[in-house]
This record gives sequence, structure tokens and C-alpha cells, in this order.
Amino acid sequence: MVGEPESSTAQPMHGSTIPSRRLYATKQAARATTKAYEFRVVPFVALLACATGAYVLLVKKRVAEPQQVTERSEMAPLEPTAGTDPKLQPDSPLVTTNASPVFDPDKVTVVYILGGPGSGKGTQSAHLVQDYGFTHLSAGDLLREEQNRAGSEYGEMIKQYIKDGQIVPMEVTVKLLENAMHARLDDSAKGRFLVDGFPRKMDQATFFEQSVCHSRCTIFLDCPEDVMRQRLLDRGKTSGRADDNEESIVKRFRTFVETSMPVVDHFGEAGRVIKVSAVGSELEVYHGVVEGLAKFGIKPTK
Repeated sequence: MVGEPESSTAQPMHGSTIPSRRLYATKQAARATTKAYEFRVVPFVALLACATGAYVLLVKKRVAEPQQVTERSEMAPLEPTAGTDPKLQPDSPLVTTNASPVFDPDKVTVVYILGGPGSGKGTQSAHLVQDYGFTHLSAGDLLREEQNRAGSEYGEMIKQYIKDGQIVPMEVTVKLLENAMHARLDDSAKGRFLVDGFPRKMDQATFFEQSVCHSRCTIFLDCPEDVMRQRLLDRGKTSGRADDNEESIVKRFRTFVETSMPVVDHFGEAGRVIKVSAVGSELEVYHGVVEGLAKFGIKPTK
């Protein structure tokens, strides 16, 4: 009828083939798209897999390389290089490089005698040489002899150190002591040595004990500063020594307190120090020294 709206729903005709053709075409297009997608994706996945595998191998190789370096380092350590420490330089005739003590402490007896400047070390040493058969080795005397020896390459250096009241490098002093001990051993390689004024520092003590000989004990002459100062000033009037003056005396005493007293304390903690007051008379001081040596089994030879 005129005026009635047409139906919005299309009714399919029975037996028509149009819808099936359209569906088939759609499926074919979908399959083509899928195949094209698969054609593009498969190479990409393969490439990604190859790249991943290569990356994994590279990482494993880099991780393994430091371990191999470490193992090589542990198996073949680097050779040590020469240092600047004078005792490690073999060119000097005064340098010692002994890996173990030169002298056997069962055959060679070493006793240190320490004290501040003017404490009476030389005086007491003279008594010990006479009664105990000690060979007196004064580090100071050996250094003074070396500085005056013709052709000594260390002469000027030693002279300046002594004048300034400073300690001469230990390698020089230790080698001079070792040479003096060799020269004074008896035919059976036995000897008693009284080392005067040495060691003055802990590194000297350690170096001498490890490379030359282990000491039996240390005699420490305890003396106040004012007493030592007056003794040295009196001695300076006749000794002619460059270090027996007011300025050098102050430096020497300060050096002894700061560097040598730790040596005395070190041996004292080990029970190897004979402490004797040096304020009394010469014989009173010597009596204390004799009593102390007896405790270490060191007896007079006369």
C-alpha cells in the first residue's frame, strides 16, 4: 500500500548462492593474510633466536675470561721488583741482605748497653771488657772511624748526621757492627760482644736481631737529663767532640727519649732488660750491672 514503510530486514531467497560465495572469498582472504603474516614472522623469530644465542655465548665467554685471569695470576704470581730501601740495594759494600742471623747465639753472646748521652756507657763498658772478656763495640766509635777512613763514600754523610745529633741510617751502622764482630771472633767462632749505644730505634733492633745476631739482654743506664747534660758539658772541654755542645746535647737527649726509649721498653716487656740507676758512683753503678748479668747466666771470666 501507498504510504506503508518498507521492511528494513531483507529476506533471503531460498536456493541463492550469493552469501556462500562471499563467505568463501572472506576465508580465502583471511588465509592469505595469515600466510603472509607467517611468512614475515618466521624469519624474524629465527633471526631473534640466533641473536639471542650469540649474545648468551658472548656473555658466558666474557664472564669466564676474568676467572681465567685470576687463575693464571694465582698460579704464576708476579716477580717482585727492586725497592728503594737501601738494604735491598746490593751495590753498596756496607749493605747486608742476610736472610737469617749471621752468628749463632749459642756461640756468640751479644749484650746491648743503652742510656742517654752522658749516662756512663763508656765507663761501665770498660769494666765489663776487663772482667767479662767482652769485646766493646761502640756504634758511635765505628761511625766516627768510618767518617775519617780515607775513601769512605759515607764519611761526609756520617759527619753531618753526628754533628746534627741525628741517627745514621741503620744499614750503615749494622754492617759496620757485623764487620767488627767477624774480625774479633776467636778460632772457634766464639765471642762476647758488648754493643754500646745501639740499637737506638726499633727498626735497628729488629734488623740487627734478624740479620746479625739475637741479643742475650740489654743493660739500661737510667740517668736524669740534668745530670747527663752537666757530664757532657764537662767532657766537651777536653774531648774535642763536635756533638759535646749545648745545642747538640739537647737534640741528642730528645732523640733518645723519642726513639730509643721505645727500644728499652720493648726489650723490657720481653724480660730482657737490666735497669740500673746511673746517678750513683762509678762502682755503685757497676755493682748493679754485675748483679743483673748474673740473672742471665753471664759470669765474669776473671
